[in-house]
Amino acid sequence: MSAIMNFAIFPIDKGDHIGEYVSKVVEHIKGTGLSFEFTPMGTIIEASTVPELLKVVEKAYEIMDPISDRIYCVMNMDYNKNKTNLIKSKRKSVEKRVGKL
Repeated sequence: MSAIMNFAIFPIDKGDHIGEYVSKVVEHIKGTGLSFEFTPMGTIIEASTVPELLKVVEKAYEIMDPISDRIYCVMNMDYNKNKTNLIKSKRKSVEKRVGKL
């Protein structure tokens, strides 16, 4: 079984340059030991269960809360009881059809 989430969180009251703040959350994600891919629009994270992913979101809010008075967050998830390694398998499925991305 596998749960995959595309996730972004950032302060919207800190101007145009928010990499300093986003990096604090990415550092946390790195420390979880979960598989992930950072992208310009968010971070894709894979875990065995949805609660594991929600813990990442909860901790991200704890990181952002003292930094910002206004926090934006967006996420979407896919939970599949019959598959694992969704980050790689979803990419391979498309690359099989269109070539290496």
